[in-house]
Amino acid sequence: MNVDVDLSTLREYLAAEELDGYLIDDDASDSDQRYVSGFTAPDPYQTLVTADGVHLLVSGLEYGRANAEANADSVTRRAAYDYQRLVAEYGQYEGKIRMLAAFLEDHDVASLAVPRNFPTGTADGLREHGLAVTVERQGIVTDIRATKTDWEVDQIRASQRANEAAMARAEELIATADIKDGILVSDGEPLTSERVTEEIEVTLLRHGCALDETIVACGADGADPHDRGSGPLEPDELIVIDIFPRDKETGYFADMTRTFARGDPGEEARRRYEVTHDAYEAALETVAAGVTGADVHGAACDVIEDAGYATLRSDPNTETGFIHSTGHGVGLDIHEEPSVSPSGGELKPGHVISIEPGIYDPAVGGVRIEDLVVVTAGGYENLTDYRIGLEPTAGNRE
Repeated sequence: MNVDVDLSTLREYLAAEELDGYLIDDDASDSDQRYVSGFTAPDPYQTLVTADGVHLLVSGLEYGRANAEANADSVTRRAAYDYQRLVAEYGQYEGKIRMLAAFLEDHDVASLAVPRNFPTGTADGLREHGLAVTVERQGIVTDIRATKTDWEVDQIRASQRANEAAMARAEELIATADIKDGILVSDGEPLTSERVTEEIEVTLLRHGCALDETIVACGADGADPHDRGSGPLEPDELIVIDIFPRDKETGYFADMTRTFARGDPGEEARRRYEVTHDAYEAALETVAAGVTGADVHGAACDVIEDAGYATLRSDPNTETGFIHSTGHGVGLDIHEEPSVSPSGGELKPGHVISIEPGIYDPAVGGVRIEDLVVVTAGGYENLTDYRIGLEPTAGNRE
């Protein structure tokens, strides 16, 4: 990973707290670990940040690749501490603790900070070996990750291009389907949420991305923002498609939602679509460095409330209307800092956020429109290049 990681804030914290290092013990599914180490592995490995560098401890299986790929000042294999003998003599748990204690001693670390999700057993074991272990409660690395480098923005933009190709394929299927017996039909078979999802996933794979799940939700299913949808798609109903793929090589996510209707979903559904679009535009117009995520969320709420629909701001107990926040940070995690919500803090240049207002009611269906933008000093750059429109069309993107 080619991120130019600036860990000065973390090192300032260590100096202020008079701590020798910061240790992460996890696999690369932990995005802080991946970010700091510049390395990915399916099994746990350790990343140590000290005043003089970043140091990795990995298995022999990963040693060569870590030396070639990691953003680290040193890479040490477990065998340097006779790990297999320690495990044979003391057991898996105690063997690992003794290995880590020796690794930390080699880097002159007697006191260390660990992230909030650090394994409790590992922390207790290190304390039993005389090390002072403190939980870093602020989430400093997560906060550092929120501000993206130009390289990171480029990776997210690339993931969004793949996303757009997948969305175009989904839209094409809906636009070109026949209507028979009250459902959409493609190639003689019912066009289902599952079938559209499969086409989305195949398209993403061809563009080097993958995802664990996506949303293709029709009618009442779309009124639940996280209902993945199932069964045949129907004409004259709102269809919410939310795709959030991750690039298989870089690990960076993208995110986009569009809402379509094949046929006429009715006057009320169309009105909700227009109000959501207006809320989306109002939120976008508010985005700039120095404003808060709460300001952006408030702009979307203003539009939706003025149109007569409930929001969680106007009614915290509402089950219909605008029932989620306006957006979230996107990067190595699909949901990360900053938040575009009532509690959202100041936006800074380099923050990548989604803007995704919506209006939901099982009686009408769901509407959501979402783009991905990067905050700039004077406003934002939209990383999404995909039309917004309720009526699906074919041929939007190859």
